[in-house]
Amino acid sequence: MAPMGIRLSPLGVAVFCLLGVGVIYHLYAGVISSHLAAFRTRGKVDLRDLLAVSVEAAVLGGTEVKKVREENSLKEKSKGKTKEGANELLTMGDLQSHRKMFNLISNAFPEVTVSADPCRTVMSSIPHTVLLTHHLNAVKISLSLSLSLSLSLSLSLSIENLVKYVTTMVCVAVDGKPVIGVIHQPFTGFTAWAFVGQGSNMRPRQSYTVSPPKVIVSRSHSGTVKSYVQEAFGNGTTIIEAGGAGYKVLSLLEMPSSETGSMDQADVYIHVTFIKKWDICAGAALLKALGGHMTTLKGEDIDYSGTPVNKGGLVASVGVDHKALLEKLPNWDPEKH
Repeated sequence: MAPMGIRLSPLGVAVFCLLGVGVIYHLYAGVISSHLAAFRTRGKVDLRDLLAVSVEAAVLGGTEVKKVREENSLKEKSKGKTKEGANELLTMGDLQSHRKMFNLISNAFPEVTVSADPCRTVMSSIPHTVLLTHHLNAVKISLSLSLSLSLSLSLSLSIENLVKYVTTMVCVAVDGKPVIGVIHQPFTGFTAWAFVGQGSNMRPRQSYTVSPPKVIVSRSHSGTVKSYVQEAFGNGTTIIEAGGAGYKVLSLLEMPSSETGSMDQADVYIHVTFIKKWDICAGAALLKALGGHMTTLKGEDIDYSGTPVNKGGLVASVGVDHKALLEKLPNWDPEKH
């Protein structure tokens, strides 16, 4: 009740209430806005941030691989056999690298559910909106995004001390197409990365030879692929046997002068048997970002969703006429060899 002789004006009370609401809004607008912004952005992944974390994860995983190798504590065990009958081995370096890379990305992107294969590859399906940033325009696109962490390490490479072939890799594919690729060489410390359509720290070499080319192939079944390559390009073709899909892709590119002494240089990378998609995804992203190609032996694009195995073989190149290379290849069905 108002004091004796004093009447409260309804208009004045209304104005006072409005002023009070205004003061409260002014004090808490920042808090409310931040909560609204957080709600709006929930479930979005900025691929630039994902690239940065991917590079860090590959380097961190590589540190673990190198540490285990230097401590000579591989503690290897068999994961089974490849289609060619070679024993696939899982080492302590694989496991520790896997854990480090897995935990880093899971903690950096808690909204992403990551399912892990402790034998070799980490794959995740991210059914969220992905924030793709092109220059100054932010374009929100509803996509299915897959993330892979591939540890390219085997017992044979470690025991024989062929550490130059060892890589840790991270790949991001959107709708089955590779968009981010990271390949780290833990024993040199070099990291190659690419974001398709946005940039890369790599580039093609100034020149390539295709008559005949230097062809890099897998050392695990070199006899099979050698005859295939010689049939395609002639008996005088130089064939380089190497380990690790990541290393083979890097051999096609211009490496920093500090790294060239330890790297082979090839013009084409060919694989004629089954290969895991997440062993080649990061390399495919690098090549695509640089205008290159990685296809099946029949020239088909490789879909990095669905089944984890690429059964069509592969041809990888950059800086050359990829279609002309494909036309020289003999008919080959990897499923029958």
